[in-house]
Amino acid sequence: MERQILRRINILSRPVAPEPTIVFDTYWRFAAERLAIYLRRLEGLRAPWTQDPILSAYRFTNTYRGADRVSQYLIREVQYHPERPQTPEELFFRTILFKVFNKIETWEALERAHGPLSWRGVRLDVIDRTLSDLLARGQRIYSAAYIMPAPAFGALRKHSNHLRLIEAMMADRLPDRLRQAPDLGSVYERVLRYPGLGPFLAFQYTIDLNYSNLLDFGEDGFVVAGPGAIDGISKCFVSTGGRSPEQLIDWVSDRQEEEFRKRGIVFPGLFGRHLQPIDCQNLFCEISKYARVAHPEIAGVAKRLRIKQSYRQDARPLPSPMFPPKWDVQLPKLKLQSIGTSDSGPQLALI
Repeated sequence: MERQILRRINILSRPVAPEPTIVFDTYWRFAAERLAIYLRRLEGLRAPWTQDPILSAYRFTNTYRGADRVSQYLIREVQYHPERPQTPEELFFRTILFKVFNKIETWEALERAHGPLSWRGVRLDVIDRTLSDLLARGQRIYSAAYIMPAPAFGALRKHSNHLRLIEAMMADRLPDRLRQAPDLGSVYERVLRYPGLGPFLAFQYTIDLNYSNLLDFGEDGFVVAGPGAIDGISKCFVSTGGRSPEQLIDWVSDRQEEEFRKRGIVFPGLFGRHLQPIDCQNLFCEISKYARVAHPEIAGVAKRLRIKQSYRQDARPLPSPMFPPKWDVQLPKLKLQSIGTSDSGPQLALI
């Protein structure tokens, strides 16, 4: 809490406002349209779900991190499954084992081979052999979403080193230590101490663990800017007014209602939930990619020119979403009403 208060004081006391570029305007329009696509799909509307040619052609994550397919699987099947143990050590083990690979197909292959995965019920050396067998059959076991360096634990295979990392965390009683942490920043610092993670992955794992009942912190107290977000920030602002990337993300999160209102954008939020700093961080990463096509004249610090991942349409309806109960998100009966049009298509609001 003290960390959060000091950060807010530092931000509010700075007299110099950031100097935005045209990409910052696109940032808010992207956030609204990407959320609208998600809501249209939840409603069961038929494709196309947007008239935005870039969003139609390329893959982008959801406006809200917790609404993404992998996050939804983590929350529903890994953390809150009614038939899975909810002790701190089991919540931690299942969450980290899933997130190290970050791939639903890998998790399901492991559960087909071994049944419900639990710290007390499955040996890591047995999991290691199953993962080696999957690789031998040509199956990818890691998601391409993150760059996953191998922690230095002496094994020949990357996945073996990651399993040894998990074993070291459990031997250190890290689940209990995290429950004693006073805030989200302290959780992050304790996770960051382990080899092979680095600031970005340690922050992502911190947020994932905080989805579960292991922790109970708000998401507005701490954020770490990843490389993609830093590139997005460099495209959105000529000057940040002396703010660090994290302070800039907090500044954007604090101003979201004003920024949407200035542009005449109706933004319902995630069933009323405002954008959290983690969501704004992710949006900067996504706008870094989107701007490569929409604003190619603004290079950013990474100077990347192409979007690698194309969008492949999945016509299947989205399942009813599930969010951490601590968010107190009230899911209404999904019905969308047109409230006008914008450059990217009709603007919709939940009713």
